[in-house]
Amino acid sequence: MKKSSGWMMYHEHVCAAPFKRRANFDGQPHRRYPCVMRPLRYSINITLDGCCDHRVGVVDEDLHRHAAENIARADALLFGRVTYEMMEAAWRSPAQTGLRPDWMADWMEPFALTIDAAKKYVVSSTLQHVDWNAELVRGDHLENAVRQLKQQLGNGLFVGGVKLPQALAELGLIYEYEFVVHPRLAGHGPTLFAGLSKHVDLKLVSRLEFGSGAVAMRYEPRT
Repeated sequence: MKKSSGWMMYHEHVCAAPFKRRANFDGQPHRRYPCVMRPLRYSINITLDGCCDHRVGVVDEDLHRHAAENIARADALLFGRVTYEMMEAAWRSPAQTGLRPDWMADWMEPFALTIDAAKKYVVSSTLQHVDWNAELVRGDHLENAVRQLKQQLGNGLFVGGVKLPQALAELGLIYEYEFVVHPRLAGHGPTLFAGLSKHVDLKLVSRLEFGSGAVAMRYEPRT
């Protein structure tokens, strides 16, 4: 069983009152404003031919470390129901019991511990209850709920998955997109952002290559 993680765009806003400059994702102060809303960042693993099925990617220690670092930098994770249930099923028990299933290598443990400890918000219109350090956000309240989360102080929010990030992209709520492109051709879908109502033009802000040949490319929306 292979796992991928996902993250990321945000609109900057000037705060009503001056506040201490907060650091951006690279630990440097935001340059344009003395105070900004928390950024919402998205990350997803995809193959060279665009498949985002989490079962077809390259699984190695470097990529898991990178994913854990993304999660650890965020104040909270934002998941849809499917991603939340998938992540909980895979990582909660190993992190809390120390017992690893057959598919889990020992170098996956830091990722399990990181995602287990993270604060989570779960967007769903069908779930009645969530735990695993999680709070429920109703799907019909998505825009207002995410805007309220972004207005709180902190380092930022992290979103993973496929359907929820598309809804957030439609609303213009994602500040940064990271696509971790794996050197593999899957030959099938699913693909990202199918049916997006309008183009989202992006500019490349960083590029990181891993030993496996996977490349993490971070983009911000063009303004």
